[in-house]
Amino acid sequence: MRSASGFEQVFTNAASLASILVGLVAFSIILEYGQPILAPVALAIVIGLMFGPMADRLESLGLPPAISAVVVVLSFLILIMIFALAFAVPLSDWVNRLPLIWDRIRSIVADWKGVMTSVGSLGDQLRELTGNNEGMKVQIDESSTAADLAYLAPNILAQVVIFLASLYFFLSSRHGIRNGILRLCMSRRLRWRVAHIFRDTENLVSRYLMAITVINVCLGAVVALAMFLLGVPSPILWGMLAGTLNYIVYIGPAVMVVILLGVGVSTFTVFPWILAPAAAYLFINFIEAQFVTPSVLGRQMTVSPFIVFLTLVFWLWMWGPIGGFIATPLLLVVSVTIYHIVPIVPSNEMRKR
Repeated sequence: MRSASGFEQVFTNAASLASILVGLVAFSIILEYGQPILAPVALAIVIGLMFGPMADRLESLGLPPAISAVVVVLSFLILIMIFALAFAVPLSDWVNRLPLIWDRIRSIVADWKGVMTSVGSLGDQLRELTGNNEGMKVQIDESSTAADLAYLAPNILAQVVIFLASLYFFLSSRHGIRNGILRLCMSRRLRWRVAHIFRDTENLVSRYLMAITVINVCLGAVVALAMFLLGVPSPILWGMLAGTLNYIVYIGPAVMVVILLGVGVSTFTVFPWILAPAAAYLFINFIEAQFVTPSVLGRQMTVSPFIVFLTLVFWLWMWGPIGGFIATPLLLVVSVTIYHIVPIVPSNEMRKR
């Protein structure tokens, strides 16, 4: 009887595990195919949580929720437009420099005669193995870029419209959504937990995003100053780009290092100075990540860095840059929800965060 009951227990656990795996696969498929709609809606909710206190302040002044939501959305649009205009001119100039940067990189690599010799001999061996003694020819279809842009433009415009509409309706009806969900809770204890999940989620995500925004602005200013002192052209551009990419933890700083390596190649000719922009950014980012951010955020981020990294990789894989931006806020939402469902710390500790 014991062996039979043990077998049934193993079978039950295996069935439960299989159900979880099937659910995760189905969830991933839904996220993948629903990206055009789900990604802008999720981004709108995260931005809405960030600007929720601003909407509450406007409502406390007597504005109805619909009007306060319009003010917040318009303010967000103005900020994005100013940011985009500040990016446009210097970024277009550097895009025109890409052929020059590529030529400089080729000339630097060409100086490494040993590396080029080995690469050349390897190419000869590959051509002998494949029986192709002719040089490799690369043809670029110039019409493909224009065709891709023409194909992607309606999709991008539709996602922008979905994002703005979702942001407005979330801000204008968030209190009604919360009250409606609370009415579905039958027991008083469940209603209390759900109410605290809403409260802590909005407070924690809003504080995190506002704090990380202030940190990123300061980081961008310091990076711009460092690039100016090094004599790098368009220092404000690199400061803004550093602050923007810093929203995507781990991946954003790595991309910034690669970009500044190309900037160093384009700006300087002496090898140590070529690495100076990237090295300066790495030093500034190290100070920010190891000392500034932990001291500012305090105990708001108590999740393991490994879990943060896995979450980031997953959402980047699913939704690209949008997923990278919302990965950490979504992880905070999940952690708050798990805390209130399975509390493992004293009840007054979350309130201190």
